[in-house]
Amino acid sequence: MAAERNRGLSIVLAVGALAAAGAVWFTRKARQAEVAHPPRGGFVDVDGTQLHYLEQGSGEPVVLLHGNGAFANDFIGCGLMADLSRSYRVIAFDRPGFGYSENAAAPLHDPRQQAVLLIEAMQRLGIERPVVVGHSWGTLVALAIALDSRLPLQRLVLASGYYYPQPRLDALLFGAPAIPLLGTLLRYTLSPLLSRLMLPGLKRKLFFPHKVAPAFNAHVPDGMMLRPWQLKAAAQESAGMLSAAMHLARHYGELTVPTVLLCGREDQVVDPERHSVRLHRDLPTSTLKLLPGVGHMLHYVAPAELAAAVRAETLVGMS
Repeated sequence: MAAERNRGLSIVLAVGALAAAGAVWFTRKARQAEVAHPPRGGFVDVDGTQLHYLEQGSGEPVVLLHGNGAFANDFIGCGLMADLSRSYRVIAFDRPGFGYSENAAAPLHDPRQQAVLLIEAMQRLGIERPVVVGHSWGTLVALAIALDSRLPLQRLVLASGYYYPQPRLDALLFGAPAIPLLGTLLRYTLSPLLSRLMLPGLKRKLFFPHKVAPAFNAHVPDGMMLRPWQLKAAAQESAGMLSAAMHLARHYGELTVPTVLLCGREDQVVDPERHSVRLHRDLPTSTLKLLPGVGHMLHYVAPAELAAAVRAETLVGMS
């Protein structure tokens, strides 16, 4: 009996030592990634939460919201920020928990809570009646901002969005690092290793049917995505995606802001028929463009289409 207790204690101590060593090692690797890729923009404090943002250009404001796992640099990599900044004041936020923005105390799986933070940030930056652009998970936050009456919008541009509560096995799997206690252990031990192994395949799926854009790897490097605290934010959003869409979908009929929906017909991440096409039917103020031969990362493959939607230019084939 004593021998069994000793073996059990030895196992617990070994696991604890491994977890402690992993925490030290992965924290050091994360800090190295941040040194190699320092913040390039400014910070705005909202109720004690520091939000990082990039800003270029002048004129009417355009706000860019990235998808899950990425950060504001994504819009530099695809060239959208440089293009739009010729005519607009363009602000790309690191959403809470991503890039260099702090993880807020509010539940980040709820886009309405993120919207509250971002609206306050925009007001502090003097942003009025912006065009808000969201990609992927960022479309949920963009919709939540549009449903909040405190910040009137000029227009919504939603790309590759997930809008309705469709269960997804991958969301459950990627949500594991958000589990209390166990998630903390995973984020500093197994999750960065497993995520590094899965990243190449995940990127191929995101960019299908095209190759992964070198600019994406350069501006959204693996080391930044694999930091334990960013893995936490990504896991929170994966785990809360279904409930977030469920809550927002009840209010889509209240939207009156002009909305442009873009999605790739070959999207392997979000089914365009179940989401973008359906939202277009449910939203009388919307126009829709389905892009043939384009996947989830349409801002890299068809950035001109996205820029045209921001400018409200006539898009051939839009219904």
